[in-house]
Parts: sequence; C-alpha cells; structure tokens
Amino acid sequence: MKNVFLTALLFSLALTSCSDKKEVESVEATTETNVMLDEPKPVDSAAIAANATPASAEEEGLKLIEGTDCLSCHKTDSKLVGPSYQDVANKYTEADIDHLAQKIIDGGKGVWGDIPMTPHAGMSKENAQKMVKYILSLKK
Repeated sequence: MKNVFLTALLFSLALTSCSDKKEVESVEATTETNVMLDEPKPVDSAAIAANATPASAEEEGLKLIEGTDCLSCHKTDSKLVGPSYQDVANKYTEADIDHLAQKIIDGGKGVWGDIPMTPHAGMSKENAQKMVKYILSLKK
C-alpha cells in the first residue's frame, strides 16, 4: 500500500514539475476569479442586462439570477433558506409574473414561512419579470 501511495505521489510531483508555468498561472487566475465571485455583490441590474446577450428570456433571467444574491437563499431543486425555484414554479403560473416580480423588488414574508425574503429595490421591474419567467420555466 505504501508503494502505491509513494508511486502516486512521485508521479504527481513529476507532472507538477514538468508542467508549463503558464498553465499554473492560468489556474491561479481562475482561482482568484472564483474567490471574487463568492463575495456578495450589490444589485446593478442595468449593468447585468447590458452584459447579458442570451438567446431567450429564460436564459436572460438565469443570467440575472446568477448576477445577484438570489442563489445564497434559493436553489433550483431543493429548499435552502427560501423555497426551491421548482417549488415556486409549481405553485404559480404565467398570470403571476407581475406579482412575483414585485415580490422580488419589495421582498416578502409569510407565503413560504417566517423567514423574510430581502427586498431588491435596485432591481427593475423588467429584469425581475425576466427572472420570474426563468423560474416558471422550471415547472415540472
């Protein structure tokens, strides 16, 4: 067992020492970028919309969600702090888009429990509607 472990260790050291330095720098740059993405960001929906060029409203809604703090409380398929996006999609219909978009902007409490959803006052109604359209597209 020790021989297998030592062989694997030596092999990985050999690969590391023979690797191209540019490759290591690229990995370090990627790691720094990922660390910076984990930090909370203020909502700048205009900048998010300007940088997004997805093909559909649902894809644009997903990009907007990824650019905000939504994923710190919601997951696609399971409850985190708030309900999963699929649970929301199964509860509401297309007729509720304006209502849900306003809930994103104003925040809310009581529908899914006692933990309030924080308001996103800097979010435009149009972008909130795109986010809701994406969420409703997850209906099972």
